[in-house]
Amino acid sequence: MYPGTFDPVHYGHMDIARRAAGLFDKLVVAVYDRPQKSLMFSTEERVKMVYEALSDVPNIEVESYEGLTADFAHERGARVIVRGLRVISDFEREYQMALTTRRLAPDLDMICLMTSLDYAFLSSSIVKEIATAGGSVLQFVPSHVEQAVLAHLRA
Repeated sequence: MYPGTFDPVHYGHMDIARRAAGLFDKLVVAVYDRPQKSLMFSTEERVKMVYEALSDVPNIEVESYEGLTADFAHERGARVIVRGLRVISDFEREYQMALTTRRLAPDLDMICLMTSLDYAFLSSSIVKEIATAGGSVLQFVPSHVEQAVLAHLRA
């Protein structure tokens, strides 16, 4: 299972998802419904964008979830949580999350994949900042995501 907020999904997320899909028979990309976090897109919009971005990968399923990631992993029968690492500070946060997950669900393992160098700088926040400032984000996201971001900013 590859959980995240994906607000919006970008090429770094897609890179991790595609590579993780090559490691497992099935990969659930789990879009976290975080009502307490200020998000650009609704959960439904994010699920749709992720699904469209990864629709060419046959063993990927896209679903939304609420609550604890460990609980959703159990519901879906997942034994591994996949995370992407861009920089060393990501490792510190993911290590803390892995230890917490291990306490909550000793049967779950976490695998961290290093983001490809092409995307090591990329985050959803950067995509939103560039788009808000009037810049093109097409080199960072698929065209359907860029269109959704621009439509949201025009609204």
